[in-house]
Amino acid sequence: MSERGPIVVIVLILVILWYAAAILMNASLVRDTFRRAEVKYSLTELIAGTLDAKRPVVPAPQQVVAQFVDSVFGYPPDSPRSLVYHSWVTLSATVVGFALGAVFGIVLAIGIVHMRTLEKSLLPWIIFSQTVPILAIAPIVIVVLGAIGIHGLLPKSIISAYLCFFPVTIGMVKGLTSPDPIQRDLMRTWSAGPTQVFRKLRWPSSVPFLFASLKVAVTISLVGAIVSELPTGAQAGLGARLLTGSYYGQTVQIWAALLAAAIIAAVLVAAIDAAGKWTDRRMGARI
Repeated sequence: MSERGPIVVIVLILVILWYAAAILMNASLVRDTFRRAEVKYSLTELIAGTLDAKRPVVPAPQQVVAQFVDSVFGYPPDSPRSLVYHSWVTLSATVVGFALGAVFGIVLAIGIVHMRTLEKSLLPWIIFSQTVPILAIAPIVIVVLGAIGIHGLLPKSIISAYLCFFPVTIGMVKGLTSPDPIQRDLMRTWSAGPTQVFRKLRWPSSVPFLFASLKVAVTISLVGAIVSELPTGAQAGLGARLLTGSYYGQTVQIWAALLAAAIIAAVLVAAIDAAGKWTDRRMGARI
């Protein structure tokens, strides 16, 4: 079996479970519809109705795909009804927040590794910061920044950065401290200064940890961008699509927006993975 074989099997199992959930969750809804219309129905008609309900509890896969295709290709990319438009709004906040969070996390990790005081005083607060629910923080950030005239992309990006800096910081601390003590001792015997030790030993050792943490951080950044659109009643973005679908009971629209978010996350992770492999090759690693 090829390397993709297990992935295909898992996807097939998930699709089967999805269909089963759609049939079970929508059965009572379709059954009530038939009873109100005083129409006799067979088991086959009941199952077909569960997979084609207009307002299903759990939409079937083909309904989600059809809604996704219609939302992407059925409207101009700049139309407020287009998923491309909403995806771009969310992606912009995700990328900016990810960049801010990644840079901030790397700088924090470097400071923690080289300053014992920061390790003892700052690292516990960094860990504690992630225990506060983002849904509680997002409205505060939006309101405070709005009060001083900051609106639009930046507040959402700050929320994304708040979420994604943590895995980068922890991953880089682990990476920068990963060289063996004997390697650090060898650098000292060569009279290497702290900057040389960092450039020649600590930073190259931390690269695998960096890209592993960036993959986690970029998905969390996307979640932060979507969550930041929820408490403000945003008019654009995937969070706005989720809110609109929730208000009007359009579950298929909600699932289509989630599918778009999943595709964006997969593309971002793949891009970081490709960048990591390119960096490894540039550093002389064999892939």
